[in-house]
Amino acid sequence: MPRSAASTSPVTRTGAASRRGRPGYDRDSLVRVCVEVFNRHGYEATSMGVLAEELGISKSAIYHHVKSKEEILETALTHSLAELERVVSDAEALDVPAINELETIIRESVNVLTRSLPFVTLLLRLRGNSELEAQALRRRRDITLRISALIQQAQEEGDLRDDVDARTASRLAMGMVNSIVDWYRPERADSAAPLADTVVHLLLDGLRHRA
Repeated sequence: MPRSAASTSPVTRTGAASRRGRPGYDRDSLVRVCVEVFNRHGYEATSMGVLAEELGISKSAIYHHVKSKEEILETALTHSLAELERVVSDAEALDVPAINELETIIRESVNVLTRSLPFVTLLLRLRGNSELEAQALRRRRDITLRISALIQQAQEEGDLRDDVDARTASRLAMGMVNSIVDWYRPERADSAAPLADTVVHLLLDGLRHRA
């Protein structure tokens, strides 16, 4: 996978050296920088020593905020998954037709991704190499299954074409949304053409009945 746009504000070695020995981080800012480092180098390949070098602090200073590298990962995954799951639960609470709930979930999922790009990028790069990662993947899968169920319901309600397999459509939909992490650059985004609107139109127009 190409280097992610999540690395939008990497800590340079020069900057790291100038801060060595001076923590200068609260827990949230430390986790954010660590997530960017994970995205650049890969979680498995990033040691606490690498994190200390990138942060410009000692390993013991990192341990002042977190107990382990795994705790950093868990914090980051909780951040992104909680936001995505909140999108689903908020949409369900609207009590609207399936097609409207589906549109809300797609739109707000894109907004979460662009707002929390480094955290979602890390989530999407997981391969299930630990129980923590496997659990995160199961939670991601539950979101995709909810989208599949909504597509099927919208088909039954006559709002979407029924010649497309709902589960396949849900995977393709989330594939489009998730691919945003590979090319999206916040600093280059066109504020006059919200990305979420574009994704919603492309996805749902392809699933609606043909004229």
